[in-house]
Amino acid sequence: MKKIILFLLIIFCSCNKEKVKETRKEALNDTSKEIPEEVSYFKQIKNNDVKLGEPVYGDWLYTRKEKGQTFDQYFKSRHIVPTKEANIIYILPIGNFNALQKKQIELLNEYLEIYFQLKTKTLAPISNDVVPNSARRMMDGHEQLLAGYLLTDVLKEQKPSKRIALMGLSELDLYPKPEWNYVFGLASYHDKIGVSSIYRLQDGELTSENFDLCLSRLLKISSHEIGHMFGLHHCITANCVMNGTNSMSETDKNAIRLCSVCQRKLNSCILYDNKKRLEDLEKYFKRNNLTEGFELMKKDRVVIQ
Repeated sequence: MKKIILFLLIIFCSCNKEKVKETRKEALNDTSKEIPEEVSYFKQIKNNDVKLGEPVYGDWLYTRKEKGQTFDQYFKSRHIVPTKEANIIYILPIGNFNALQKKQIELLNEYLEIYFQLKTKTLAPISNDVVPNSARRMMDGHEQLLAGYLLTDVLKEQKPSKRIALMGLSELDLYPKPEWNYVFGLASYHDKIGVSSIYRLQDGELTSENFDLCLSRLLKISSHEIGHMFGLHHCITANCVMNGTNSMSETDKNAIRLCSVCQRKLNSCILYDNKKRLEDLEKYFKRNNLTEGFELMKKDRVVIQ
């Protein structure tokens, strides 16, 4: 009799979980249906969004008239969604990395797992030799790799188990096409791959003195590029990690935090616990002496309590 009761209880709990999940999806699709622990969460943290000012010369939006992306547009768009068959984010280091750089990659792995609330793994590094001379060039005394080649001829061929997204991390500078000087990163929505470079994040050389600043930059660029893989467009309304960037100074100015709308987009895709993610991020930033990120997460946590 006890076994029968236990069996029925398991079935009930499983069905109840599925019902909650379906109710949640319905609520995300219909903004008139409010679930206190979810929809109200985004309304509360919206108080901490910082509206973007008018772009000035040199800013990303000064010359790019982007339309932005509403939550409804995102929800109705075609974008990747985690499944049992595809739910792991991978990092692929490309080149030769020193001890400090390897430490940053470890911290990046930890961060992405918290940020996206998905398992994240770092693959064994591959050599720069995979890039032929036709996809390389010299610029201002340093070597650059063609970002598009890394995407289509290197990363696209990598198919690790349960991959939902794959980001290459290059030690060398990147360029997207001959007329551009450089690019921080590039991503393919369709192929769920992207590549970022640490070259310009390190002010010439990564040291113990600039480690925290450079780590913050790496976290911003990487979460931004992988955000694109999950279908998020550039944010044009609030100071957000999904803002476009033209320069390192603009990257430093952009927040490491996702604004309330972009958070809602990502959460509608991955369906994680918002409060848990927020608390995990706050602990991560505090543990790694990233004051800006810690203060932003703390402000969000305060308004939801």
